[in-house]
Amino acid sequence: MSYSSLEQCLNDLEKNDHLVRIKEEVDPYLEMAAIHLRVHEGGGPALLFENVKGSKFRAASNIFGSLERSKFIFRDTLASVQKLIELKNDPVKAIKSPFKNFSTGLAALKALPLKNPSSKPVLAEEIQITDLPLIHHWPMDGGAFVTLPQVYTEDIDDPGIMKANLGMYRIQLTGNKYEPNKEIGLHYQLHRGIGIHQSKANKKGQPLKVSCFVGGPPSHTLSAVMPLPEGISEMTFAGVLGGRRFRYTYKDGFCVSTDADFVITGEVYPEENKPEGPFGDHLGYYSLQHPFPLMKVRKVYARKNAIWPFTVVGRPPQEDTSFGQLIHELTGDAIPQEIPGLKEVHAVDAAGVHPLLLAIGSERYTPYMPAKKPAEILTIANHILGTGQLSLAKFLFITADDSNRLKTHEVREYMEYLLQRIDLTRDVHFHTNTTIDTLDYSGTGLNSGSKVVFAAYGDVKRELCKLVPFSLKNLQHFENAQLCMPGVVSIEARPFTTYEAARQEMDILNVQLKQKKDQLLHTQFIIVCDDSNFVSEKLNNYLWVTYTRCNPSHDIYGIDSFTINKHWGCNGPLVIDARIKPHHAPPVEKDPTIERKIDRLFNKGGSLYQVLK
Repeated sequence: MSYSSLEQCLNDLEKNDHLVRIKEEVDPYLEMAAIHLRVHEGGGPALLFENVKGSKFRAASNIFGSLERSKFIFRDTLASVQKLIELKNDPVKAIKSPFKNFSTGLAALKALPLKNPSSKPVLAEEIQITDLPLIHHWPMDGGAFVTLPQVYTEDIDDPGIMKANLGMYRIQLTGNKYEPNKEIGLHYQLHRGIGIHQSKANKKGQPLKVSCFVGGPPSHTLSAVMPLPEGISEMTFAGVLGGRRFRYTYKDGFCVSTDADFVITGEVYPEENKPEGPFGDHLGYYSLQHPFPLMKVRKVYARKNAIWPFTVVGRPPQEDTSFGQLIHELTGDAIPQEIPGLKEVHAVDAAGVHPLLLAIGSERYTPYMPAKKPAEILTIANHILGTGQLSLAKFLFITADDSNRLKTHEVREYMEYLLQRIDLTRDVHFHTNTTIDTLDYSGTGLNSGSKVVFAAYGDVKRELCKLVPFSLKNLQHFENAQLCMPGVVSIEARPFTTYEAARQEMDILNVQLKQKKDQLLHTQFIIVCDDSNFVSEKLNNYLWVTYTRCNPSHDIYGIDSFTINKHWGCNGPLVIDARIKPHHAPPVEKDPTIERKIDRLFNKGGSLYQVLK
């Protein structure tokens, strides 16, 4: 389907049993988000909220709530886009098979944006920020946020849509010190596309013109999160993916997506920031309040019967997980082709995406060595940590598999494979005093922390424990040892207070286990945590707690550890302190009162009765 609007897409979803309408009045303060979360967790349909308290506009969520639904939305164009990406990676294919790839060339014709179309539905009326569905997602959020924005900016030195940037950066509409209807907050880093545009405008002492598109054809939303190579316009990609050219015009000097449901225009002035946040984020914690660019609102436009799309961000998996899955479907091997020797890389969703990467590389440097050991994969690891969004990772596990049977998406099997082969005296490599994700509060400061690479290769060195070793029971100051997965055991300790105290506690643990390390040969990781039952309950809990609550340089210890020529290793198990630290952001949690209030929609007579089966 070449959807010309969001409503056309939603009607198509409804016709094919992918959408349910909610007719009851629903409060945008916490209720709408809670409904979305319950439906998404239950694998339910897309939702159309027809009666939003305090707003005349409808709202929609869970549109991309499953990979199946996302692929249904783009069913007519998915294959063409995949082939275009494939041809870009291997253009010789197009030359060898010109007739076979003819349809792909036709699809590419949709890439050219269309300026000043005869119909401009988004300019139907001018409204204010307070007219919008002001959705407050989590109890501690700083206000209402736009969670599916398409933020458009142009390069002041090279203006025009073909060099423009369209990104998905969250936008705070209310709260904090923002002047209602006149100011909103933008959350982005200066190294991102929009940040580069702002830096250039700042140097000239000029404000950056910003247009925020909301809604419109679903291809526009996906294009805003698509990791496109430098020089490829998101608007051209939106045209190809949507099977319809991206339509736009200019109003008062601002670019306007004419097919959008809403457009907010405004300017970001040099050095004008205001506190933005807190906001429940994709790591499963609140990103706290920090100064971020202030946008002074010029005008807000809405099409007739506009629909406000939104999602809820929180501990994964959430709707943005489907975005990631769909992007992987589209791009396939794009990243491995960018990094020589890399076969696969997987950002683990359960660990908040950015903190944990699993990778498989080739190992060709030492084919005739008597013992296999990491060589080429260390070079690949450095390349990974210097590439785009992958550079935000804190933990990178990398190995090579000569049989080509190992898969990074099979997380448990991958971790077992690596832990069977790792040499903790040799295969742990730290990167200290470096940058991490701005939203990750486990580090030493905003955007500051460390990384660690576990690079293992070779023959199996051990079988992994499948029961808790006796040596980890009846310890002083550490209790309730539980098996998280083969080779990984969690134990509880008292709440974390200071790093000095933590080092003393780890010294106590080391004294107790150093003489018993021969009894722990089958245990590679010990996870020190606040709640061992929770961490060991399921794999996703282990992944989330361990890799979101740890700053590698500060929180990794080892039994019988040593440092030789600046290299750190340990002769016994590696210990990860995954307790909550005082400087960590609080985890997002549902409000029990709101959960009881929304039961009315799921009870008999409610719009969502028996929707979740």
